[in-house]
Amino acid sequence: MARTTPPRPIDVEALCPEVADYRKTAVRLHPRLGDPSARQSSLGGPMLWPLPEPWPHCEDDHPRTAFSPPAQGPIPLVPVLQLFATDVPDLAFPGGTDLLQVLWCPFDHEDGYVPRPEIHWRDSSLSDLRPADPPRPAGPHDDYLPAPCVLHPERVTDYPNWDLPDEVADALEARFEQLKEETGWSYWYHLSVSDGVKVGGYPTWTQEPDWPTCPICNVHMEHLLTINSAEFGGESWRTWLPIEDTPATGTIWDLPYEQRTEIQCPPGLTLGDMGGIYLFECTSCPGRPFAYRSDSS
Repeated sequence: MARTTPPRPIDVEALCPEVADYRKTAVRLHPRLGDPSARQSSLGGPMLWPLPEPWPHCEDDHPRTAFSPPAQGPIPLVPVLQLFATDVPDLAFPGGTDLLQVLWCPFDHEDGYVPRPEIHWRDSSLSDLRPADPPRPAGPHDDYLPAPCVLHPERVTDYPNWDLPDEVADALEARFEQLKEETGWSYWYHLSVSDGVKVGGYPTWTQEPDWPTCPICNVHMEHLLTINSAEFGGESWRTWLPIEDTPATGTIWDLPYEQRTEIQCPPGLTLGDMGGIYLFECTSCPGRPFAYRSDSS
């Protein structure tokens, strides 16, 4: 079943033409529990892997937290996200590739106290790609192990939230407040940045932005994708809950806990107290330098 974000209840650009120059296209992936194959785009599903390439391991030192590894030594990474270009044509794949894979170490790292991700770009037509049978790490918490989910990609428009320049936000403050008083709609929660797991657009920061800088060209990196703990939040569900998941009566919060959780948090991830992990890259420099950031709700 496709997933469709409801049309915004307010024409953002008509109300605030100042934000039009900052619009970006995002692709909400709408993961839902399922049984994806290694030749499908998925979150938490099986991956293709080159036969001669060893499965990656993490050899970092890990801080002592509730999500620390039970013993030191190399830790096999776990599959997180696999995206084929046919499902996300808006994503600029490097030349000769059509497959993006995200893996991470399923234990806390000093940098953000969340899993440490890494990415791989591949050509899915290569004959040596086979469904992977990766080793399982010992002792990871379920919060860092995504349940297998199929994806339902959907293009939406993002407007900046935390990333709206201060001078623009200041100029629009009175209009935003009037909008909230007269309609109950908040630009910040309901009309700006799309929620959930997504490609492109703006990161769904829950704290002040922390854009990484490319170590080669020294400019801000581009947002590649966001892996969020939830499809929508307590304030944002009114505009980011897909039409297909909207209850016939009542609201999403009236559903039984298990049923609501399968809609709001299908992969079962909890990152930084319902926060997210944001992946960035520089598409201008050789090797497409990569970085990540995280925050907590």
